[in-house]
Parts: sequence; C-alpha cells; structure tokens
Amino acid sequence: MLTLANQLTMFRMVMIPLLITLLLRNLHGWALTVFVLAGLTDALDGLIARRYRQSSHLGAFLDPMADKLLMTACFIVLALPDHPKSVPDFHMINHIPVYLTIVTISRDVFIVIIALLVHLTSGLTSFRPTFLGKLTTVVQVVTIGTVILLNYLGKEQEVLVAGLVWLTLAVTLASGFHYIYRATMTAGAE
Repeated sequence: MLTLANQLTMFRMVMIPLLITLLLRNLHGWALTVFVLAGLTDALDGLIARRYRQSSHLGAFLDPMADKLLMTACFIVLALPDHPKSVPDFHMINHIPVYLTIVTISRDVFIVIIALLVHLTSGLTSFRPTFLGKLTTVVQVVTIGTVILLNYLGKEQEVLVAGLVWLTLAVTLASGFHYIYRATMTAGAE
C-alpha cells in the first residue's frame, strides 16, 4: 500500500542521486539543504506512519533502506579525494576518512548478514533497533551534516572533524559488536 508515509520515504530515496550530484558539483549549500530535507522527510514519514496508523510491511522495508542508502552515499562521496579523474572539478575542504566509510559500510553489510542468518536459523523476522544502533545513526548524521556544513562555510576544522570521526568510529564499532552479541544470544535461545 502506497501510503503518504511510504511516499515520503520514496521521495527521500529519489533525493539521493540529487544529493550526490550536488556534492560532486561543489554545491555544498544546496547539498546541505537536500540533506536536511531528507532528514525532515525521515522524521515526518515516521510521525505520519505512527499517528495515522499507516505502518506497513513496505514502509518497514523501505524506511531503513532509504536511510542506509542515503548515509552510504554520503560516506562514499565525502571520502573521495579532491579532483578525481572522473570529476576533476570536485574538491572539499573537509573529508570523511576512507577507513570510516569502510567500517560503516562493512558494519551495515555484516548486520544484514547476521539478520539473515538469525532469520534462517530461528525464523525471526523482526529486529528491534537498539539504543546503540539509534545512537550510531544520530552520530553518523551529525558527522555527515557537520562536514557538509563546514564545506559550505568554507571552514577547515581538522580537530572538530577528527573528533566526530573518532566518535562515529567508536559508536559504529560498539553497535556492530552489540548486534553480534544480540544475534548470538538470540541464536542461543532457540
């Protein structure tokens, strides 16, 4: 069922190529606007789904997928070096380190594999988000939003960006290990 909440989620997914294009064309102000708009649609689709009882299986699938695609795209683009051959005019003052991008994407892939294994072994199909998982999302959003904002302002902030990077790395790893622990406990309880 294509509810208003699901339409907002799909709109967020459509914004991803636009956000990538804006970042690659050094239009950081517009990219920040699209990133904030994507965040607002994420909050709004959840509010609408709860308030108007528009929760659906499609929404439960699309919403986290839209979030992960948006975050993954941002991590990849913000980790690109300046002036790659395919986009020679691309440059940023502040970057996300490649290792953080690798860890973040690897964690998400690993969680999907764990969820699949738990489903195959126990039949469990619903996995409630944990506090650490939600905290990781918030920290990742703040880190990406801050880097885009600083690039828009034209301010190099090595200490601030490095601090956010290390915080993001720490909570990303902690939540990844926590998901492994929960999967082990779930598998052991079966």
